[in-house]
Amino acid sequence: MLINWQNPKHVYIVCGKTDLRKGIDGLAIVVAENFGLDLYDDSLFLFCGNRSDRFKGLYWDGEGFILLYKRFENGGLRWPRYRNDAHQLTNRQIKQLLEGVNPLPPKRVKTASHGDFY
Repeated sequence: MLINWQNPKHVYIVCGKTDLRKGIDGLAIVVAENFGLDLYDDSLFLFCGNRSDRFKGLYWDGEGFILLYKRFENGGLRWPRYRNDAHQLTNRQIKQLLEGVNPLPPKRVKTASHGDFY
C-alpha cells in the first residue's frame, strides 16, 4: 500500500534531527515519549536526520505500522531544525516540504527595547 500524503487525518513533522537508524519501534517511542501524540489516530509522522536529502515516515494503517523511507536524487528538504517539537502540517505545508521549502516559518526573536535593560 502506498500512502497519499493528503489521506491521513494528521501529518506531523518531527522537527530537529532524528536518528534515522531507528526502525518502527524506535520512532514510535520518539513520538510517544517526547510528544504524547496518538500513534493510532490516522497520523503520519515524518522524521529527518542529519542529511536533508532523505526522510522517514511512520504510519499505522489499521493492521500494523508502515515505515516509509524517501531519498531525493536531486535536491532536498528544508527541514525545520531550529525547533524541538512535532508540528501538524496542512496539505499546503506538506507540498512545500516535498518541494524543498521549509513549511514552518522561523521563530522570531523579540528585540529588546531600550527600557528592557533597566
